Amino acid sequence: MLRRSFVLGFAAAVAVAVAGLVQAAAPSAALAADRFITVASTTSTEDSGLFGSLLPKFTAKTGIEVRVVAKGTGQAIDLAKRGDADVLFVHHKPSEDKFVAEGFATVRKPVMYNDFVIVGPSSDPAGVKGSKDVAQSLSKIAGAKAPFVSRGDDSGTHKAELSLWKTANLDPAKAEGGWYRSIGQGMGPTLNTAAAMNGYALTDRGTWLNFKNRGPLTVLVEGDKRLFNQYGVMLVNPAKFAHVKAADGQTFVDWLVSAEGQKAIADYQINGEQLFFPNANEPGA
Repeated sequence: MLRRSFVLGFAAAVAVAVAGLVQAAAPSAALAADRFITVASTTSTEDSGLFGSLLPKFTAKTGIEVRVVAKGTGQAIDLAKRGDADVLFVHHKPSEDKFVAEGFATVRKPVMYNDFVIVGPSSDPAGVKGSKDVAQSLSKIAGAKAPFVSRGDDSGTHKAELSLWKTANLDPAKAEGGWYRSIGQGMGPTLNTAAAMNGYALTDRGTWLNFKNRGPLTVLVEGDKRLFNQYGVMLVNPAKFAHVKAADGQTFVDWLVSAEGQKAIADYQINGEQLFFPNANEPGA
């Protein structure tokens, strides 16, 4: 009887010890499953499908989940300035340089580029098809008072569009006749509106290639060097925000500009067409 009591007591003690070990291991497993970074990025990296291709490869290699908050570049920068992201990945170099100059990041790294294009109805009432002069094309659209739909959301694309109107010596904010529509929304809704209105719009090529609801729209103006579209990435400065996940965020930045990350970017295609061109090692990019 004494021996049986000892065995039962020993078994109970082992069970308690095992349960304790399981409980102790559970938080570690939970922490591992909860390893993630937040990336504030432009809508084009999301809408083009690039992140859908890249991020699973990064997570498989590192175990770090990437949670993307896709906004217009201006909004993404504001979010990072509030400390609500670990990494900023956008496409307006003047704003990126300012972000660094203000101390919100210490280094900006170039990642990749593509270009902007002007799309419009195949009927092309402004007569811009085939032009490689974006300023002249915008002047023709304005002269014809043909519908033009602007994102109007302080995104990188919107900033580029305003700069291009300036090269044409035009201020669309003063446009008369209602042909210029600033809708304050992302690229998808802008293209949908342009399709519904038989209107023109500026879009990044990546989003355009992944856009399904094209309706009457087609690429009409491309090839002007002023349509160049560069992307950069920055770790949000942990000296500004102590909660920034600096090690894991830097791992993501380093992977994007590594040979492996650059190849993953180059390999992303739709219907055999490459959407982004890696240039992390190009001086001044």
